[in-house]
Amino acid sequence: MKRLLCTLICALLLAGATAPATAAKPVAYQLQPEASTVGFSYYLNAERVRGRMPVQDARIRIDFDDVSRSEVSVTLLPAQADASLPFATEAMRGGQVLDVANHPTITFTSREISGSPARATMTGDLTIRGVTRPVTLQARLYRQRGQDAGDLSRLTILLTGRISRSAFGAGGFPQFVQDPIDLSIRARILRAP
Repeated sequence: MKRLLCTLICALLLAGATAPATAAKPVAYQLQPEASTVGFSYYLNAERVRGRMPVQDARIRIDFDDVSRSEVSVTLLPAQADASLPFATEAMRGGQVLDVANHPTITFTSREISGSPARATMTGDLTIRGVTRPVTLQARLYRQRGQDAGDLSRLTILLTGRISRSAFGAGGFPQFVQDPIDLSIRARILRAP
């Protein structure tokens, strides 16, 4: 789940970093949490299961001229995550996996963004259970439906990637749940006023 949040953060950064060149400096955007989905999937007894985790806060600055100057930081709320099955949700939030009682947030901060507005790669630091590791996400940036070609006021970012939960000490119940967690985050953002 923490990895999913990290992926969401990376996606937001990459999406902004890959937009068409129209600005001379980074442009601040704010997340539309009600229209954004931080999705993750995992394998439980060889069955693919999908879950969701809410975003508490996201700070996004996109430089359309030089994506390497873009920045993303995201804070997720694992205590409100849903693993699709009640027993799996309880186990995920518990001490053997995310340990939300002692680690109430998951954070991601971008360090490096490269590529183009159509396809970008974002590397950053993901912190889950107090353990920080580098992660790399793939990002794509789109204008929201119905916008003019040059209108960058409303954007959708798609971030994808995979993280190892055991690398963050969240490897509980390995006999039932496989290690890798796949992330697919769709974030809608608005240019900040």
